[in-house]
Amino acid sequence: SLPSSGALAFSAPNSRPHVAPSIDSAADRINRATSLQCRPTGRSPVIHTTEVVEVDDELVAAFDRLTPQLSSSSPAPGADELAAIVASPATVLFVARDIDTGDIVGSLTLALFRIPTGMRAWIEDVVVDETVRGQGVGNALNQAALDRARAEGAKTVDLTSRPSREVANRLYKRIGFEQRETNVYRYELEG
Repeated sequence: SLPSSGALAFSAPNSRPHVAPSIDSAADRINRATSLQCRPTGRSPVIHTTEVVEVDDELVAAFDRLTPQLSSSSPAPGADELAAIVASPATVLFVARDIDTGDIVGSLTLALFRIPTGMRAWIEDVVVDETVRGQGVGNALNQAALDRARAEGAKTVDLTSRPSREVANRLYKRIGFEQRETNVYRYELEG
């Protein structure tokens, strides 16, 4: 999700606290997670965001459903790939769950890494199920990631978003991300 003209960055002071609970079961995840009451037109789900600490069949099935909504060219990660993301000290995988249905309705990956100039944080692969877009899920996921990045000592959080994703770009700006004047480059390693 790289833009052609710039990247967005967030300076940490503008968001709410987020509790990242330990997770023992689906019921515990729901009971311990921070919630965000969304008030869109129609159904108003309560969204809970949690950090994934264990990969199960439900998570794999959710990524089978969500990944094609994010990228038509990338296959959904399997259990082993998801386990590697969850186990890595450099990534935090967040999911958003609709408390009424129990369904995973979105995900976000936060990459955290130290470089000589400080702790860096980067948001990647934000996806919200098309059935609940516009209902606060993306905001809840981003707030959880910003809070975790702040807790890890990051001063800024970066992300990229294609210009064609107009709704997502409006959300990022509303949250407080600012478009940077920078060039984003990619080098293709696969032939």
